[in-house]
Amino acid sequence: MTKPPHKAPKHVPIPSKQEVLDFIKSSPGRVGKRELARAFGLRGSDKIDLKAILRELEREGAVERGQKKRFARPGALPDVGVVEIIGTDADGELLARPLAWEHDGRPPRIFMAPFRQGEPALGVGDRALCKLRRLRDDTYEARAIRVVGEARARVLGVFESNPDGSGRLRPTSRKEKAEYLVPKGESNGAEAGELVLADIMPGRLYGLRQVSVKERLGLMGAPRSVSLVAIHANDIPFEFPEAALKQAAAEGAAPMGHRTDLRAMPLVTIDGEDARDFDDAVWAEPDPDPNNAGGWHCLVAIADVSWYVRPGDALDKEAFKRGNSVYFPDRVVPMLPEELSNGWCSLKPDEDRPCLAVHFWLDKLGNKLRHRFVRGMMRSVARLTYARVQAAKDGNPDEQTAPLLAPVIEPLYGAWNALFLARKQRGVLELDLPERKVVLDESGKIAKIEERERFDSHRLIEDFMISANVCAAETLEQIRQPCMYRVHDLPSAEKLDSLREFLGSMELKLAKGQVLRPEHFNRILEAVADTPNAHLVNEVILRSQAQAVYQPENIGHFGLGLAKYAHFTSPIRRYADLLVHRALVTGLKFGDGGLPADAVVDFPDWGEHISMTERRAATAEREAVDRYVTAYLADRVGAVFNAKVSGVTRFGLFVTLEGTGADGLVPISSLPEDFYVHDETHHCLVGKRTRKTFQLGQRLDVVLREANTLTGSMVFNLDGAPERGARPPRRGPAPFRPPKRKGR
Repeated sequence: MTKPPHKAPKHVPIPSKQEVLDFIKSSPGRVGKRELARAFGLRGSDKIDLKAILRELEREGAVERGQKKRFARPGALPDVGVVEIIGTDADGELLARPLAWEHDGRPPRIFMAPFRQGEPALGVGDRALCKLRRLRDDTYEARAIRVVGEARARVLGVFESNPDGSGRLRPTSRKEKAEYLVPKGESNGAEAGELVLADIMPGRLYGLRQVSVKERLGLMGAPRSVSLVAIHANDIPFEFPEAALKQAAAEGAAPMGHRTDLRAMPLVTIDGEDARDFDDAVWAEPDPDPNNAGGWHCLVAIADVSWYVRPGDALDKEAFKRGNSVYFPDRVVPMLPEELSNGWCSLKPDEDRPCLAVHFWLDKLGNKLRHRFVRGMMRSVARLTYARVQAAKDGNPDEQTAPLLAPVIEPLYGAWNALFLARKQRGVLELDLPERKVVLDESGKIAKIEERERFDSHRLIEDFMISANVCAAETLEQIRQPCMYRVHDLPSAEKLDSLREFLGSMELKLAKGQVLRPEHFNRILEAVADTPNAHLVNEVILRSQAQAVYQPENIGHFGLGLAKYAHFTSPIRRYADLLVHRALVTGLKFGDGGLPADAVVDFPDWGEHISMTERRAATAEREAVDRYVTAYLADRVGAVFNAKVSGVTRFGLFVTLEGTGADGLVPISSLPEDFYVHDETHHCLVGKRTRKTFQLGQRLDVVLREANTLTGSMVFNLDGAPERGARPPRRGPAPFRPPKRKGR
């Protein structure tokens, strides 16, 4: 019998890189090469080409590789992972967040699937291993496999007493919707309205988790309770151990020793009106070198914290634990005890202070020619403020600044003008986003909320500090010492694609196919300046940026347009700067207080820790301001405010009030009657029937509906919009059905 002729396998075209990326993005979970090959019908050597495409996508940051070489879009959650139950939504559905989240921006929103027989019962605070199913890019559904522990042992809230001797605890976190039960005998004497810390107890009663009050913090609503909430809610250490306090109290004046004497130089500190610690001083003069006509000689002197805080001592351990100082409207939680932060390490006028200082020389265009570090002893001639220095420069000096104008202030501005030219030349990301300031009266209550003023004197100090930081990074690299760089990566490929699509809708173009620089963003910002879209474009470009972090591997600072950058100028309030000081002391053989010989192996872990403490501080500071502002507006429920849309999500609009900068939510359920679809690329909600659009940056009139001073959250309605009854479906767009006509 004759065999049929052998048929050659049908040729299947290799998918394009975009087709592979689209398949990965649209998949509900992570996919491997086997699924991709099957989907595109690839066989044999075709899989080699597929592997090359995946490598290229991973290198570009368009996809990321997970366990067992399975791929997903950046920021995608694994198919199975541990989540933490953080609260419930308005409908009582449990909400969760991924326990391990290492990406920029907010983690995806996770809804817990409805309970099934045999599954573990979960409550707020539980951690569970779950199967995860992606519903949309930023939304997942989780089904519990088993409980693995509890997220937090303690909860912060306000105690309310019950007639039977028990009590209830209302959490201060806006993420937690459910109250806790305080059984009889577990209140620790707390009175109604007191802010308390409580331990979560095992078991439930009437469906509520039980807690035992361990610490009473005073009445909620007292002037200082706002920052206390932020401190405790974010686990910020605020009480120094006895050993650290004793060490700080025993410190004294540093000896002159082999230090360079800088006391004859008229160095000045320039800070805000309310500053208490002065860790940097500046000075400048025209460069006397005839070969550098129009150039400048500058000096930045920084408090020598490394002399007082030595590796491994009590002060060092506590400083590392805190990572940085935290600033609230009514107080500062310092990294170092007051004897140092406001004493021996503060560059007070007319007092000798040890310092690490850097001389640097600029040409007339602001380009740095050379620099040199010294360990010195200085004596500040004046404690100046930004406003007074600017007034003096503008022709309105006061008694203190008048005699300093010609010899000190004018040379500083001269050198800064040169630095400003260099800044413009290299290209620095120049986002224009106002910052709000909460002003308290003597009783600790809010007197006003205003936009923080920004003068050229602020920019002067900023550019002097940036120059000193560059010098530190360059020197440590030259002398082969470990450096804790301050790095800022390029925006991810995914964020840039989304940004380009958004800008394209406004007929704006972002460079593609070339090395991206801050100046490319600046051109766009200049194009929309003084237009209605200016704030919107500033916000969207900001959101596209990576987060700056600390690490020993240098990748440069994209936002500042710098190849080498490290924080050197604030060792009183940042542990990263203290590490840089110690490395300079060791590498330049400046004496005691340097790095231990084996410190380099710990730098990666230290970088992760102090990056975390920086984020923690920023969160606490923002939460405190939110609570202050909410309290300020609490008696204006029902009032109408001018606002801008500052965020667009699938559950509503975040708005920022003009004037106060207060933030709040306009729930999607309160928008004019329609089903609204979230267009993530264009940052808007679009009505499916009416096509009515609400977009990031849009101006709206809103009515304050709720002001929760406990959580610092506010809810608004659109002015004139009727209350809606039913909420839209939560799991994505429902099919549109036209309303029935009467008589049909």
